Amino acid sequence: MTALNALTITEARKGLRVRDFSARELTQACLGAIDAAGALNAVVTKTPEKALAMADAADARLAQGDAPDLCGVPLGVKDLFCTEGVRSQAASDILRGFTPPYESTVTAKLWGEGAVMLGKLNMDEFAMGSSTETSCYGPCASPWRRRGDNRPLTPGGSSGGSAAAVAADLCLGATGTDTGGSIRQPAAFSGIVGIKPTYGRCSRWGIVAYASSLDQAGPMAKTVRDAAILLRAMSGEDDRDSTSAAEPVPDFEAALTGDIRGRRIGVPKEYRLDGLSPQIAALWEKGRAMLADAGAEVVDISLPHTKYALPAYYIIAPAEASSNLARYDGVRYGLRAELPHGAAITEMYEATRAEGFGAEVQRRVMIGAYVLSAGFYDAYYLCAQKVRALIRRDFEQAFAAGVDAILTPATPSPAFALGEVPADDPVAMYLNDVFTVTVNLAGLPAISVPAGLSAEGLPLGLQLIGQPWGEAALLNDAYALERAAGFAARPERWW
Repeated sequence: MTALNALTITEARKGLRVRDFSARELTQACLGAIDAAGALNAVVTKTPEKALAMADAADARLAQGDAPDLCGVPLGVKDLFCTEGVRSQAASDILRGFTPPYESTVTAKLWGEGAVMLGKLNMDEFAMGSSTETSCYGPCASPWRRRGDNRPLTPGGSSGGSAAAVAADLCLGATGTDTGGSIRQPAAFSGIVGIKPTYGRCSRWGIVAYASSLDQAGPMAKTVRDAAILLRAMSGEDDRDSTSAAEPVPDFEAALTGDIRGRRIGVPKEYRLDGLSPQIAALWEKGRAMLADAGAEVVDISLPHTKYALPAYYIIAPAEASSNLARYDGVRYGLRAELPHGAAITEMYEATRAEGFGAEVQRRVMIGAYVLSAGFYDAYYLCAQKVRALIRRDFEQAFAAGVDAILTPATPSPAFALGEVPADDPVAMYLNDVFTVTVNLAGLPAISVPAGLSAEGLPLGLQLIGQPWGEAALLNDAYALERAAGFAARPERWW
């Protein structure tokens, strides 16, 4: 029999409803898996008492016979989401000890559906990173290993703890956030499904901000169906978030027919970049063939401003970060540096931020302050915003020409080893986002689906990009791709 913690959400939902096992038993299985997986460093704050209390409440609700889809399902929460009474640090020392007196809208929706909170998951500090190596908790390791190589690999980032926890069966699903690829890249590296919804589909209230015009919450799960179930629960307008949209939330799971006959899938020529792994390129071609075999019409398209996306993103995101992170000053909450009596308040600010922010966060804050400064605003920030408009127009023109979705690689390579990308070469790390940042700049939905293995036995993912508010159709495209790919590989347990 499959271990309870290894079930999908869909399987768990069925088992809970027919009383094959209880929510408490399912939760205990996940808590045991978490306790045995310390080597991954995926779960940074455990909440066993809270989890068991929520599981007991879910069992009572299940016994009444009208439980929602997620009732009794154990989930992990990225440390970027504020959770009432539970440490929420955004993996940063500057928020050391911060325990919010409120719950983020997304997690409140999940708990309202009866889901169970197992704990908080590791991530890059303030979601700034692509490998979960900038965390104040230390790096998170992937449950995957290269064949014949015991070096620990990155699960991706910034939602690396979420990806590792789902891939290692520590939880049945997890929340993530995506500012430039932070759901899709770790999903691809870790052999799971991750979807970034349309900007505004999920509320950002109660999520620690990185770049407010780019950040979006989304689910990370073992299957497309599980992701659809989670996304429905997470979505919806929120009066506390002015950027959340008053769009109806469809039944995403009901849209999963697998029938994509007549759909037009675009393949952008600009994504054939120098340095793209031959294995990724081959998988991309295979994905194209799989969608065509499923009945879609696959056509070549052009997104001409793609090459400007990465530099534009790394101007806009740090600019917004420098503004958002200005609030962390050591006065109201979090870290305050110890200084001699009589030190000036500016000295306290400087010492606190120097001690509390890691090197990558400091780098991005300084970049952001620079591009927003007098004399450089027009040359950098304003130009980047103009490029952003052109990138958005590229997608609009492709969709207006009859393309329903766009197929691209999710990452330029398989997962790399922790420490393999030098800390003093940030641009090499930023290149991990080359296929994902365009989607955030344009505010579109996109999903990463595991579609194959590398020669070293590591997961490889493909990305599908959809039209605004078109998550239902996009998930069905992904469902067809998932079925055609038949990805069933699991990491061999070493932790």
